[in-house]
Amino acid sequence: MPGNPVLLLVGGTGFVGGHLAPALVAAFPRHRRVMLSRGEASARPDWETLEGDLSDAVAMDRIVAELRPEVVIHLAAQASVVSDPNATWVVNCGGTFNLARAVARHVPRGLFFFSSSGEIYGESFNDGPAREDTAPRPMNAYAGSKLAAEAVLRALLPQEWRLVIARAFNHTGPGQDERFVLPSFAAQIARIEAGQIAPRIRVGNLAAERDFLHVKDVVAAYIALLHYEGPERRILVNVASGHVYGISDLLERLRGSARRPFEVEIDPARMRPSDIPCAAGDPSLLKQLVNWTPRHSIQETLDELLDWWRAAVLSGRGEGVSTNH
Repeated sequence: MPGNPVLLLVGGTGFVGGHLAPALVAAFPRHRRVMLSRGEASARPDWETLEGDLSDAVAMDRIVAELRPEVVIHLAAQASVVSDPNATWVVNCGGTFNLARAVARHVPRGLFFFSSSGEIYGESFNDGPAREDTAPRPMNAYAGSKLAAEAVLRALLPQEWRLVIARAFNHTGPGQDERFVLPSFAAQIARIEAGQIAPRIRVGNLAAERDFLHVKDVVAAYIALLHYEGPERRILVNVASGHVYGISDLLERLRGSARRPFEVEIDPARMRPSDIPCAAGDPSLLKQLVNWTPRHSIQETLDELLDWWRAAVLSGRGEGVSTNH
C-alpha cells in the first residue's frame, strides 16, 4: 500500500501481539501495516514483516527513517519470569529509548501506544487497588524497566505526538507461555489428561490474589484507546478488571474442569519471595475514557485456556510457546 500512512507494530510476534494483530487489520484498514520481527516466525495475513532488533539503535533509526510511521504500537518486552534482569533492562528500557529517539528524529507527529504494566505499582498494592495516581514502587526488573520506559517516552517524544501508556494488569488466554501461572496449571492438567505426566501439579504461591483479564478484553481496550480522540495529548491508564481472584480459587476452578483427578504439590522453585498478597487495579479511568467493559468471565477465560492447552499438548504445539508480550 505505497503512499498510505504507516502503522508500525513492535512486539507483534508475542502473546498479546498474536491477538492484537488481526484486530488492528480491522481497525486500521487503510494503513500500511508493518510488523517488526527479530527473526521469529511472524507471517500474518495482511501484514508486512520487517526484521529488526530494538536493542540495535542504528537499525531502529534506519527503519523508522524509512517507514516514517504515523502510528507506533510498542508491545515488545521481556518479562522477569522468563529472562535475566540485565536482558530485561536492555530490551524494555534500552529498546524503548532506541525506538523513541528514532521516532523523535524522523517523524514530526503521530500516535505512540505503549503497553506498560500494572506491576509498576509494586509495594503500593499493599495500600489497596492501584489508581493511575498511585505511587509506583516496583519490586523487580520487569516492573522497574517498564516504569523507566514510560519516563523515556515522556522525555523523548515531541509534544506533537499523542502518547498513550496502558498499564496492563494480569491477562491470559490461548497462546500464553506456561511459565506464567494460569497457563502453567492448564498445561500440567492437559499433560495429566494425556497421560504424559503423573497426576500431580506443581505450584507456587497459592495464597496470592490477582486481577486477571482475558487477553481479548485487553485487546479491545487497546483498540478503543488507539481510537480515543479526546483533548488530552498524553494518557496514562490502567487496563484492569477491578476484581481480584485467589490463585487457589482459580486452580480449583481448573480442577473442576479437569478430566482426571490430580494432587497439588508446592514447588519451592516456583515461589516468589517478594510476592504481594493482593494486587488489584482500578479501571475507572479506562471506562470513563472509552466506555470499555470486560466481556469474558473468569470461568470462560479458564475454560478457553485449558482447551487451548489440551489441543497444544496433543499436537505438540505446546513446546516453545512465545514468552514475550
